[in-house]
Order: sequence, then C-alpha cells, then structure tokens
Amino acid sequence: MSEDSSPSKTSFDSLSPEEFRRYGYQVVDWIANYMQSVRDYPVLPNMEPGDLYDRLPQQGPEEGEAMDKILADFESQIVPAMTHWSHPRFFSFFSATASGAGILGDMLAAGMNMNAMVWQSSPAGTELEQLTLSWLRQWCGLPEGFFGEIFDTASVSTFHALIAARERIAPHSREEGMPAGLVAYASEYAHSSIEKGAIALGIGQRNFRKIIVDADFRMRPDVLEQQILDDKAKGLTPFFVTATIGTTSVTSIDPVAEIASIAKRHGLWLHVDCAYAGSIAVCPDFHQLFQGWEQADSIVMNPHKWLFAPVDISVFFIRHPETLRRALSLVPAYLQTTPHPRAINLMDYGIPLGRRFRALKLWFVMRSFGRQRISELHKNHIRLAQELANEIRKDPRFELTAPVPLSAVCFRLRADETTNVRLLEAVNRSRETFLSQTRLGDLYTLRLAIGCVHTTAEDVAATWRLVQSEGEKL
Repeated sequence: MSEDSSPSKTSFDSLSPEEFRRYGYQVVDWIANYMQSVRDYPVLPNMEPGDLYDRLPQQGPEEGEAMDKILADFESQIVPAMTHWSHPRFFSFFSATASGAGILGDMLAAGMNMNAMVWQSSPAGTELEQLTLSWLRQWCGLPEGFFGEIFDTASVSTFHALIAARERIAPHSREEGMPAGLVAYASEYAHSSIEKGAIALGIGQRNFRKIIVDADFRMRPDVLEQQILDDKAKGLTPFFVTATIGTTSVTSIDPVAEIASIAKRHGLWLHVDCAYAGSIAVCPDFHQLFQGWEQADSIVMNPHKWLFAPVDISVFFIRHPETLRRALSLVPAYLQTTPHPRAINLMDYGIPLGRRFRALKLWFVMRSFGRQRISELHKNHIRLAQELANEIRKDPRFELTAPVPLSAVCFRLRADETTNVRLLEAVNRSRETFLSQTRLGDLYTLRLAIGCVHTTAEDVAATWRLVQSEGEKL
C-alpha cells in the first residue's frame, strides 16, 4: 500500500470528518429550531398524493452532490411535504413526540451504528437494554420475572407473543409447521395488528375471534369464555387471548384480571396490549387501571407513543423467554460465541438478527425527564381530555360517543355520517390541527387524542373552537 492511499491519509466516506462536523452543527441547529418553532408549521402539508414524487428527480445522481444542496432540498422539498407528528395540535392517531433527550440518544446511536445481534457484537447495547427495561418494569409496578426486549413496533412485539404462544401449545411447530385448528381471541376493538399477526403466523382469519364489548367498549369475559367452550366443542384448540389496556379507537380498558382467570382456566396464553396506555403505568396514580396485567404471559408497550422517545421503539415483556428462544433460536457457525451465564444474545429471542441501539434513546429520556416529570405530563394530558369532554357536553350540537378514561376524546356532530365526514375534512383542511376518525358500531366518530409533550390547554381549546366553527357552517 502506498503512502498516499493509507487509511490515515484517505477517507472513502463522502464527507470528511471536518465536513461532517460542519454540517452536523447545521443539522443540530435545524433540529433545535424546529423543536422551538414546530407549532408555526401547518400540521398537515398542502399537497396531493404524488406531488413530492413528481417534483423530485426521477433518477439518482451519477456523481455525488454537495451537502449544501442536499440540505437545501431537504428544507425546500421534504419539509413542506411532512405531517408534523411532534406538533402540539397533532391529535390524530396517537402522538409520537420526539423529545430533545430522545433525539440526542438516537443521534448517538446512529453515529456509533452498533448492531446488538449477540452480546459480543454490542455489550453496551445488550446490557443497557436489559437495565433500562428493568427500570421501566419497576416504574410500572410489574414484578420480577419478566424478560424485556425492544422491537420496532407493537405489531412485531405482538407477533412474537403469538409465536411464543404457539410454541407452548404446539412445540413441534418449529419442525413440522403450524398445526390446524389453533384459535386466537381479542376484543372487537383490539388493534388490527393482532389479527394481522394471526394471519402472518398461519392461524387464519377464520380462527381469529373478535369478542363483543360492553357499553364502555370493554371485552365481555362471559362471551369470551362461552366462545372458548364452543370452539373446544368443535375440536378446535384455543391458545391465545389479547386483553387491551387503552384500545386504539376509544382507549377502553378490558377487564384484564377476569380475562386472566379465563386464560388460566383454559390454558390460553394471555397477551396484554397496552402499546398506547402502557406508558402511564409509570405514574403510581394510574396503577389501578392495570390490575391483572401482572398475570400476563406477555405485554407490549410503545415508549414512542406516550413516553416521548423518538420512533421507533416498542417494549416487549415476556414471562417465559425460554419458550420464545426454543421457537426462534437458530445459530449458524458464523454467529456462534463462547457461552457465559450473563451473556445474552438477543438474536435468540426474536426474528430480527439486526438490532439497532434503541435502548439508548429510552435511557436518555428516562434519565432526563425522571419518573415524576413524566407522570405530571401524563396527568396533564388526561386532564386536558376531561376538560374537552366537559366542553363537548355543554354544546347541544355535539355528543360524546364513548367514555373518556384516558387522553382520547370521541365525539360527533348530532347529524348524519356524511355531515360528520365533511366536518372532519374541513377541520383537517385548515392544516391548523389534525384529527382522525373511527367507527363505533355503525356510528362514524371524530377522534381527538392528546399525547404531545408540547400540547397546551390553548391548543386543545383552539382546536375545539375550530370544530365548533366548522360545525356551525355545516
């Protein structure tokens, strides 16, 4: 190797360290300004599908382009096409606020670019994940005995719960494939990811039971048990049930303790889906909402929904990690490592081999906010939802369509479905706020969910005034 081509003299990266430092400072400044002024952006972009695609070059560059130009195009082309999830008036879906501490952790994780496949490939990534999830488990009041790991989304976490449940009921599935007749159960208001997981695993939609709910949109345990008995009588094998704490449509809370008793009586795996609401378990004031979840075989919660960590991070707790390991561990020669009683190879407990250092951003968030500050934010969001519900009750033109146990409010104009669709479209067309919709039975419903770290009482009040104004026009 000649002197000119030595590693110390030449970098094959598109940016030199000096250039990276210069542009990195610009990016950090941009992010800081964005966080400070995010409410000045319209929540929704003013565009039609395909607009951005058509504006950008249709072929990639043959020669590298200057970072100044790339950053300029980011600001002029990409940002105007964004929906701003960290906007204080983003009330659609469930907000995913990227707090400053979480962003810093994510930046460092990206910079180090480690892959926590096996302990040896990332001791820090593996051990910090275990420690941080132990902190989270303690904050949530869950007992020891739950093994925690991080995936990207609740969909993937729930899929692993289904895999573990199949392994327990049908341990030959790994070698012989899925046996016929396995049946899974969830509330009719459970998240679609559960049914999608059942489809992907090979259970089939015909063997996925949607259990009806009571007047408060909670799964009815009596109907669940009767359905299990009916399926057993047909020669089927009930094996998995999901109880939800904080359903997506209405944030209803299933009677987990009663469902747990049924699951135990009939030998079903109990999975608790609290992807949205699980974060508020860090606040002792809300522990009563989680009665029975300590009996679960697995639990999913998403810190990127209401714990102010950047997307994507989903926490999966499982009581029987060895069941999941038996189902999924596959170690080729190039991944074999020297065994050690304290060395955990996280690849053995999931489908993904590659694993980002997601724990770092959660560790930053938990340390920066502390349990008390996070708890106060949760209580404030729920209080804002209750205040909005009271305002809706005062307006005879509108009605609440569901109870408000947490931070989402379901309501509608006292009019037909077409008028309510037009109302939602008008509100969102303003680009000042962003609401979503759901369907409760046959009733089309508007939905406002509070969860952004920046949201204030005025943001909620201004959105309600806009809804009233657009409703008056209709």
